[in-house]
Amino acid sequence: MIAALARTTIGRAVRAVLVLWFLLPLVPILLWAFANRWPFPDLLPQQWGLDGVRSGLDAGAPNAFVVSAALGLAVAAIATPAGALAARALASGRLPLPRVIEAVLFAPLILPAFAVALGLDVLVLRTGVPSPLAVVAVLSVAAIPYTTYLMRVAFGAYDKGFEEEARTLGASRATVLVRVHIPLLAPALSGAAFLAFLVGWTDYVVTLLIGGGRVVSVPILVASFAAGTGNSSVVAALSMAAVIPPLILLTVVARTGRST
Repeated sequence: MIAALARTTIGRAVRAVLVLWFLLPLVPILLWAFANRWPFPDLLPQQWGLDGVRSGLDAGAPNAFVVSAALGLAVAAIATPAGALAARALASGRLPLPRVIEAVLFAPLILPAFAVALGLDVLVLRTGVPSPLAVVAVLSVAAIPYTTYLMRVAFGAYDKGFEEEARTLGASRATVLVRVHIPLLAPALSGAAFLAFLVGWTDYVVTLLIGGGRVVSVPILVASFAAGTGNSSVVAALSMAAVIPPLILLTVVARTGRST
């Protein structure tokens, strides 16, 4: 009893420390977001206000957030099923040259994003592929290693006995897929979709180079203000707003994992 209570207390303490570890760096950003004037070396802003928020809105923040959300959702919609199918094929053990296939799938993690984006930028210009479509395609390829790895782990622990039992009871392939296969893999699928969404939501290099300035996402807008001076409140406001959607999605993913 005492040992179990001690483990519970230690677990809560560790979680509290981790929460503080991740949230503490956001405190200065939160203060800057609502500071009209914060000169050095004052500990707190001398003048509070919403100048940063207004400047961000005037600079096109709503459109940038729509673009980032569209990129994240599109990448998640493509990379999640692609990673799941690749992971299922690898887990089956029936693919020829599995090491070679794994090397190809995980190559985007090794290749420098800057160099790849520069090379593909020339190809996109010459072929006339629309910039948004090209950005989504490249980011989806960049996200597939993450979704494949996560789903590969899930398939490694997956028990096919549930599917076989359902088929024995007369369930069709479609029923097994919808009622057995997907629910059992829901936590892994939601986690993979979250990672893929983050790739599209947070990317800067690929969107800047291949988008050619025509795809203005949140990271591009933040970087444009960060490149100048005296824009700390705008950068902070945009950065804080950019953190909110991933946190909401992370909460949904965590609830999905606990409810299954």
